[in-house]
Amino acid sequence: MYLALLVIFLQCSEICTQKRVFTFNAVHIEVQPSAKVENGAPMSIICHADISKSTDFNLQHNITIFKDGKLVFMSVSGKGDARYEVPMARSSHTGDYQCAVEAGGKIKHSDSLHVWVTGMTKPILIAEKKEVFEGEVVKLRCELPEEVPPLYFVFQKMKVNSTPKQKLQEELYRNFSVVEFPVDEGDDILQFDCFGKRRVRFEFETSLTSNKTLITVKEPFIKPTLHIKPSSNITEGKEIRFECSTVVAKMRDIEIILLRNKTILSSVRDQTTLKYSAVATLEDSGEYLCKVEEGKASKTTTHNVVVTELFPKPILTASMNELDEHKELTLSCSIKDFQNASFSILRKHSSRDILLRNSRNLTMRASVNDTGSYICKAEVNRIVKESKPVTIRVYAPVSMPSISVFSGLPEVVLGRPLNLTCCLMMGTPPITFTFYKGNKNKKKIVTNNTCAAFLDKDIRQNDKGQYKCGAKNHHSSGMKTSKVLNITVIVPIRNTSLGSVPYGVVEDGRETTFLCSVEEGSWPIHFRIFRKMDRDILLFERSEHADRVVWQKKEMSRQDTGTYYCIASNRANVSAKSHPITINVILASWQKGVITAFVLIPIAGVMILAVWWFWCKKKNAKGPSMEMSRSALATNSTSEKLSRQHNDGDYYSGSGYIEDGENHMKSTDENKENTGAS
Repeated sequence: MYLALLVIFLQCSEICTQKRVFTFNAVHIEVQPSAKVENGAPMSIICHADISKSTDFNLQHNITIFKDGKLVFMSVSGKGDARYEVPMARSSHTGDYQCAVEAGGKIKHSDSLHVWVTGMTKPILIAEKKEVFEGEVVKLRCELPEEVPPLYFVFQKMKVNSTPKQKLQEELYRNFSVVEFPVDEGDDILQFDCFGKRRVRFEFETSLTSNKTLITVKEPFIKPTLHIKPSSNITEGKEIRFECSTVVAKMRDIEIILLRNKTILSSVRDQTTLKYSAVATLEDSGEYLCKVEEGKASKTTTHNVVVTELFPKPILTASMNELDEHKELTLSCSIKDFQNASFSILRKHSSRDILLRNSRNLTMRASVNDTGSYICKAEVNRIVKESKPVTIRVYAPVSMPSISVFSGLPEVVLGRPLNLTCCLMMGTPPITFTFYKGNKNKKKIVTNNTCAAFLDKDIRQNDKGQYKCGAKNHHSSGMKTSKVLNITVIVPIRNTSLGSVPYGVVEDGRETTFLCSVEEGSWPIHFRIFRKMDRDILLFERSEHADRVVWQKKEMSRQDTGTYYCIASNRANVSAKSHPITINVILASWQKGVITAFVLIPIAGVMILAVWWFWCKKKNAKGPSMEMSRSALATNSTSEKLSRQHNDGDYYSGSGYIEDGENHMKSTDENKENTGAS
C-alpha cells in the first residue's frame, strides 16, 4: 500500500513539473495613438509579452520600460501586458523606447521604438522693467516650461521701422535663459519676444513665439542745441561764439563736449549749457559737434562753419637759395594784393623760432652758420599767418683733399681689396668726391661728412697703383684734386721648394748646401729652414731681396740624419711651406778604413791562427797512424808472398822490393841513427 502511494506521488510530481514549462516567443512595444505625437496630447506606451506555456498556470511578470536607456516605468503582474500612460506628451518625451519582460528567471527585450513628440511648449518671456532710460539695459528672461535641456533660445528686439535685432543663447543645463539688450539713442517704444529650439536627431524643431513684452524708453536728456554767433559771414579776425545746451530729466553725471573735426575744444560737467568763443581763423572752418553724455546714453548735434579768409598766407623769397660764404643774401616777405600787414622774418629752430627782424626785407652777409630754414609772418587784426619755410645753404669752399690707405701703409696684397679714404680739412656738405685710378673714376656724394671711402676690389699684379681723389661742393671755386698716391702691390709667396747638395745621402763630416726658393712673391722674402723633430727646430733664417736663399752647413754628423723643410713669407703675411726632404748621413771613407783596420784585421788574424792550430793538430795525429798501417801492410805482404811461393812457386822480387821499399828506407835510416847513437 505504501509503495502504491509513493508511485502515485512521484507521478503527480512529474505531472506538476511538466505543467510549469514556458518560453518567450517575443516581446513587443507600441505607442498609442502613434509614434508621432503632438505636444500636449495623451500618449500610451504598451509592452506585450508573447509566451508559450506547457499548461495553464500563473506566471508573475516583471515588466520595465526604458527611454534612451533610462528606466521610466516598472510593473509586476500576472499578465503579460503593461501600459505606461503619459497624460500630456512633451518634447522631453521624445526618444527611443524599449521594454523588457522577466519571468521565472528568464528575460526578453523588445526592439527599440522611436517616439517623436512634435512641437514645443510656448515660451514665457518676462522683462525686469517696463520703463528704462536711454543708455540703460533691458534684462529679459525666456523660459520653456516642461522642456528638457539642451535648448536654444532666440531673443528679438523690435522697434518701429527697424529690422529686429536677435541674440542666440545656448543652455545646456537649464530650460531658461537670461539676456540684456542695450537701449540706444532714439529708442522709444521697444517690443521683445523669444522662441526656443531643440535638436531632434539631425534637424531643429522650433517652438511658438512667446508673449510680446513692451518696454517704454525715457530720455535722460533731450537732444542738445548748438547756437553759433555770428551764424554766417564769418571772417578771419572776428570773434566767434558757441553755445551748446540741453534739458535733463535728472542731473546725474551729465557732460557736454564741443568738438571741431573730432578735436575737443571745450567741455563741462553737471551743467546744462556750454559756452566757448575764439578769434576766427581760416583753420576754424569745419564741422562742429555738440555731444551730451550720461553713462551709456549720448546725443549729438552738428553744425558746419565756414570762415572767410581775411588775407592769404605771406610768401618768403630769397635772392639765392645756395650761395658762397661772405656773399650777400636778401630775404623778402610779401602778400599778394595786400599791403597793410605787419611783417617779421624768423629763422626756424628746433626749440623755438628766432626773430631776425620785424620788417618786410632782410639783407645780410652770409656765413656758413646761416645755413637753415627761414619763414616770415604777417599779422592783420590779430590774425597771424606764417609762410612756407625757405631753405638757405651757404657753402665754404673745399680744401685740397688728401688720399690715403685706410690701413696706413701704401700697399695692398694681390687678391685683397684696397680701402682708400679721401678727406678734407674744410668744405660744406654735400660734397661730391671722385676717386681716380688711372683713366677710371668713381663718384660718391657725402651729405654729412668731409671724408669718403673707396673700395678697389680689382687689384692686379701689373697695376701701377696710381690713385688720386677730387672734391667739390656747390661753392663756385670748383673741384680740387689731391696728390697722386702710389700703391705697391704685394704678391703673396707661391710654391716654396727646398733642395740640398748632395741630395739624400751625405758622408759624415762633409759640407751640405741647402737651397730654399719660391716660384713667385714680392721682395723682401723671409726664409726659414727647419728640421722636423717632436718640436721642429729652426736651423736658419734670413730675409733676402731675392727669390732664393742658400745655407751651407759645414760639417754633417750622424745626428743630422732626418727630415728638413723650409718656410717663406713676405709682407702679405701668408707663409708657404715646402715639401720635406730626407737626408741620411753615412760614414766617411777614412772612417770605413779605420773600422777595417781595427775590426777586420784582428778578425783575420784570429782566423789564421785557428787554421794553423787546426793544421798542426791534424799533422800530429797523422804520423802514428801511418806507421801502424805500414807495419801491418808489411806483415800482410810477407805472408802473401810466402803463400804465393808455396802455392804457385812464383817469385817476384821486384814487387816485393817496391812494396817494401819505404819500410826498407825507413829501416836503413833507423839503423843509421842507431849506429850514430852507438
